[in-house]
Amino acid sequence: EVQLVESGGGLVQAGGSLRLSCAVSGFSPDDYGIGWFRQAPGKEREGVSCISTSDGSTYYADSVKGQFTISTDNAKSTVYLQMNSLKPEDTAVYYCAAVHSWGLRLGILHMESDYWGQGTQVTVSS
Repeated sequence: EVQLVESGGGLVQAGGSLRLSCAVSGFSPDDYGIGWFRQAPGKEREGVSCISTSDGSTYYADSVKGQFTISTDNAKSTVYLQMNSLKPEDTAVYYCAAVHSWGLRLGILHMESDYWGQGTQVTVSS
């Protein structure tokens, strides 16, 4: 059974940091990339970052480039999203997903996903 389980969300003040984790199981990490999406109330879902677990390539939407860092552990069983210098506009539910295709166009990260986690809430207070 494919599973992705997020953790690490919470409430943080503007300027603070959080690290999200996504524990993945039930599929070969080399068959997929792992991506992070976010969705704020009343807004469309946004692709944030993606890592190719086969070669370690990383991709970021322009909206978070230089602010967020995606990484994976050696076993490729957990993917992290380190979020620094958080702003109130980063407030959203963050989801990780197993993605089978991805690409950057005009600074927007597009990803196609087969499997999703349940999401974790990130709230940044001003």
